[in-house]
Amino acid sequence: MADNDTKDLPPPYYSVAVDPQTPPMTYEEVICQDKYGVAQKTVPYYVQKDPAQVQVSAVIVTQRVVVPPKRQESCGRSGKCCGGWGGALFLLFLIGLAIWLGVRYGSKSHSAYYEDDCKGKDCKENEDHKPHDDNKGSDICSNSSILCDGIKDCQQASDETNCVRFGTGGELLVRTAQDGRFLPVCYQGMDKSYADQICEQLGFRGSYALSKVKRARSEALTVQSRSDKLIQSLVSVSSSCLDQSAVSLECTDCGKQQSDSRIIGGTSSKLGQWPWQVSLHFNGHHVCGGSLISQDFVVSAAHCFQSSMANSGNWRVYVGTISQYTLQTSFLVKKIMVNQNYSSNTNDYDIALLKLTSPVAFSNTIQPVCLPTFDQTFSDGLECRTSGFGTTQEGADHSSANLMDVAVNVIDTRECNSNQVYRGAITKNMMCAGDMNGGRDSCQGDSGGPLMCRGDKERWYLAGITSWGAGCGQRQKPGVYSRVTSLLPWIYSTMQQEKP
Repeated sequence: MADNDTKDLPPPYYSVAVDPQTPPMTYEEVICQDKYGVAQKTVPYYVQKDPAQVQVSAVIVTQRVVVPPKRQESCGRSGKCCGGWGGALFLLFLIGLAIWLGVRYGSKSHSAYYEDDCKGKDCKENEDHKPHDDNKGSDICSNSSILCDGIKDCQQASDETNCVRFGTGGELLVRTAQDGRFLPVCYQGMDKSYADQICEQLGFRGSYALSKVKRARSEALTVQSRSDKLIQSLVSVSSSCLDQSAVSLECTDCGKQQSDSRIIGGTSSKLGQWPWQVSLHFNGHHVCGGSLISQDFVVSAAHCFQSSMANSGNWRVYVGTISQYTLQTSFLVKKIMVNQNYSSNTNDYDIALLKLTSPVAFSNTIQPVCLPTFDQTFSDGLECRTSGFGTTQEGADHSSANLMDVAVNVIDTRECNSNQVYRGAITKNMMCAGDMNGGRDSCQGDSGGPLMCRGDKERWYLAGITSWGAGCGQRQKPGVYSRVTSLLPWIYSTMQQEKP
């Protein structure tokens, strides 16, 4: 910890009862603390024990504080140093020489390509468009790769992801290879089969709605005759659309509640009220929440799948349920994709996608939540809601058997980053929501679940993903959520690479 502020300490030890038929196992809940003395809302970490040493009727949940690793001491006294100062200087000389030769004679690296070849006002977004493979490090691309030209120059095709996004009202925007701008697509020449192709390119199974949206006379993209190529290779820049109509496209019928009645400070949810909420079970026990965003993908938090919990075969996804006593349909997980930039020390980029082994059939009680548009804002003070099966008070001995939801307000990031709250720990990929006076918050077991805000047409949008916080419902310690608008490029890129 950074100081001796006892109110930031993790919850005390507690025990939970388990099904006597469940194989003996202990649950060790890891409460990580960073340099700001902040405890994140983490999940049980399962540790297999000798059955002879564990009572079958109960297991103990312990809390373990994990502090950031200390900076290594100087190598001068280490037996693993490279021959003292003389050797170190010689090694530095060799490294410098290699760098100079690379700059003088070598070909331009992929990262240099993104810096030097960027044009237009959207150049600053190139950081989100660097080719990558989420679980294997950087993608391998040819030196001549160009973003969004319709030609897959990278092994994982990462140069052709993040070429499509949605603006206000579902307006379809496609990135041009010429100058990197995202421009609207003219409606002329568009039809249902074209719309299906675009949504399938993004990882969906087809389109839901195609319509016109009026726009002022300005540059736009006209579409060629439909073919099996990527949409970014089938458009060309035009001075304006013929009838000033652009494309509005929806890939899913999302964000609609089937129940309109109204974990801490919350109320029990009714069936169909949050039909995108899922319960993620690891080895038969609820561990985290998640949100259904399509028939094949669930979004959750990266910290739910660390270490031994990264094996997709041990997870089940329960959909359309509001009680752990009456679990409904379950799905197996085909693949877990954790954001490659996730940091367990800071909880930055705390997001993961789960690809299911088979598609979900939507119904009145099973629906996807809407992903926000790239420019959608959730203003400070806006009342949103968060839901989950987590504990209903800090230090509780078990999670809630029923799905709970609670109203929370979006909190200004500057206030949340102040010295009185989280002391600079909130990054651009995070947002705060709750009540600065305490009492309304998410808690352990809610991780990965949704922070949802109502938008146009009475639809609910996924604004955040439950990530971390100091305790639960404490004064001036609101919940912290992964900011979905900041992570949209990764979501769409990953869905496109893993499309069914």
